[in-house]
Amino acid sequence: MNSAQTLTLDLILLLSLCSLVRGDQQLSPKQCEDLGFTGLALCSDCNTFAEYVKDQDVGSLLDCRKCCVDDTDDSLSKVTYSGAILEVCMRKLVFYPEVVGFIEEEKDQFPAVKVQYAYSSPPKLILLDEDGHKKETIRIDNWKREHIRQFLKEKVRSSSSAAKDVNHM
Repeated sequence: MNSAQTLTLDLILLLSLCSLVRGDQQLSPKQCEDLGFTGLALCSDCNTFAEYVKDQDVGSLLDCRKCCVDDTDDSLSKVTYSGAILEVCMRKLVFYPEVVGFIEEEKDQFPAVKVQYAYSSPPKLILLDEDGHKKETIRIDNWKREHIRQFLKEKVRSSSSAAKDVNHM
């Protein structure tokens, strides 16, 4: 087994152990929001999140488990949204070359995703419901461009009606 496979197995074991103790260490919604996990309401999303974070962000994965709700029904892990807003501070973009690359080269593949610049905002995805209202928020500070693309492909519907809803905001 190579080191990447060993690390993956260690991470899976760690996440499994976290799910066992998660119940008595649940964080409040405010604490979760402060940590940037308001959008990770389902524990299956923590597993998806584990695929996108850097190896040294194991603390973030532990926090994710403290902020999630068990979703044993497989259909719940397939939650999708009608659109998304990629929010970031224009002045801080220089610190996030992966986000810049996504915006400049790949954003057009996602008509239901709008870029919004907000002063002092860390990079985050704001996921929208059918009415264009904010449903979930996920910080993407350390995400690579391909992870942003893959996450949006899985979580944001690409229908023309979803694009219309986001553009009317």
